[in-house]
Amino acid sequence: MEQRVSFITLAVADVARTRAFYVDGLGWKPIFESDDVIMLPVAERLILSLWGVDGFTAEIGAAPASGIAPITLAHNLATEAEVDAVLAEAAALGATVSPATTREWGGYSGYFADPDGFRWEIAVNPGDTGAFVLPPA
Repeated sequence: MEQRVSFITLAVADVARTRAFYVDGLGWKPIFESDDVIMLPVAERLILSLWGVDGFTAEIGAAPASGIAPITLAHNLATEAEVDAVLAEAAALGATVSPATTREWGGYSGYFADPDGFRWEIAVNPGDTGAFVLPPA
């Protein structure tokens, strides 16, 4: 198996509410959408697939767990000002936000929770790892 990820699929309680946050609020452009799913290209050859709980359960054969998911999604940026701007945008859309701070590992990051509680880390990541994940200038 190649070392790559093609889709990240998350079960959401209300697809319309999720669409309002990601598409109408953040301005992301779907590659596909229906009443039960929204597929958002988030990187070269990577799609964030947001499925209604019923469709998700039918597809995988089990209902998703409840509570805070033991996963974070990350969006890296080049500057601390960009991090603060994205967190402010998420807050304006009603997201719960943890303000950014300088981290002991050398970066600068904060978090917001989308309408289903999925945590997004918004960060500046120093060094080679940070350079690897940023789009070309």
